[in-house]
Amino acid sequence: MEKPVSGLNPKQQQFVREYLVDQNATQAAIRAGYSAKTAYSIGQRLLKNVEVAAAIEAGRQVLAIRTEVTAERTLEQMARLGWGDLRKAFSPEGRLLLPHEWSDDTAAFISSIEVVTRGAGEGEVEYVSKIRAADKRAALADIARTLGMFKDRMEVKHIGAVFITPQWQAVQGAIMGALEPYPDARAAVLKALETVL
Repeated sequence: MEKPVSGLNPKQQQFVREYLVDQNATQAAIRAGYSAKTAYSIGQRLLKNVEVAAAIEAGRQVLAIRTEVTAERTLEQMARLGWGDLRKAFSPEGRLLLPHEWSDDTAAFISSIEVVTRGAGEGEVEYVSKIRAADKRAALADIARTLGMFKDRMEVKHIGAVFITPQWQAVQGAIMGALEPYPDARAAVLKALETVL
């Protein structure tokens, strides 16, 4: 059987489609028709295959375009979570604002709200609002990891001149653009970049 133009046989093509569903190589291999007994090793081997990896990356790019998910938008949303301020959900008098009164940043920062109604006495009702905000620590850790501020991976040092590629300049520009509405975050990132470059 001849391989299609893409360089992948039909089972490999199906594996790519299935892998893009849930990023689980073992399950993708099973759904693509490989033996459940050897699915784990087949999945790992397929992920290391250059043509399969390229097809997965191309599929991710198509999904990103179709869903309008970009690095800039993702970082912008992480920044909303990391620098969200719960105080903005309240009026100056301390009254909880209605959700339609929240700014987009505040709405993004609040992960859930629960209103509990309970009796407060004779014929009176008390409303208790429970607000859950996004996990700031996790969001800030994700931002720092995205920007390379954590050294949780192997670091390769180059002695001599620092080379800045056009791709890095584009990424840096996108990051700074996404952080435009967040001056404190932007200043912190600029400071971090100065120490690196």
